[in-house]
Amino acid sequence: MGSHYGVKIRKRENDVLKQQRASYVCPTCQKQNVKRKGYAHWLCGSCGTELSGGAYSLATSVGISARKTLQSLKPKK
Repeated sequence: MGSHYGVKIRKRENDVLKQQRASYVCPTCQKQNVKRKGYAHWLCGSCGTELSGGAYSLATSVGISARKTLQSLKPKK
């Protein structure tokens, strides 16, 4: 991309691009092979699982807290 603004904005952009291009662990096969395919669209190269997540990272902080809340509301067997 290439931002022509101040240092702070360039650092933020660099951090986002690192997150976006990183590989993540697949929740299905547990291999570190999930890559970003498009906006909020993620694909595991090993098992072929398609996931939806955040725009620049597989899991967002809001998604993680929502998942924890739903798990706590689940009835225990």
